[in-house]
Amino acid sequence: MNIKISISDTTPIYEQLKNQIKKAIFLGELKSGDMLPSIRQLAKALKISVITTKRAYDDLEAENFIISKQGKGSYVSEQSIEFIKEKRKILIEEKITELINLCKTYSIEKSELMYMIDLLF
Repeated sequence: MNIKISISDTTPIYEQLKNQIKKAIFLGELKSGDMLPSIRQLAKALKISVITTKRAYDDLEAENFIISKQGKGSYVSEQSIEFIKEKRKILIEEKITELINLCKTYSIEKSELMYMIDLLF
C-alpha cells in the first residue's frame, strides 16, 4: 500500500489517508481480508499523529470498509463486489454533482461540458 500525505493539500490529513485506503480497495490493491498496518506503524511510517491515523481507521470502519479486531488489527472487510461497485457509483455521482454545480457557477452549458468530457475521456 503506497500512501502519500501532502502537507500543502487543504484536505485534512485523516481524509487524505482515508481516501487513499478507499481508493486502494476500489482498485483491488487491497482485497477483502487483507490486514492493514497497525495504527501506530502507519502513523510512524507516514510521520503523522496516531490520533489522525485512528480517526481515518474509525471513519473507514464506520463506512464498513474495514473491520478492527481488538488486539488483532484492522482488516479490509468482507464486502461483496456489488457493495464496492455501489460505493464507486456514489463517489462518482458526488463528483459529477460538484462538476455540474461548478459549471452552473461559470455559466458553462451542458453541451460544452459534454464536449469537454468527450475530448478528455
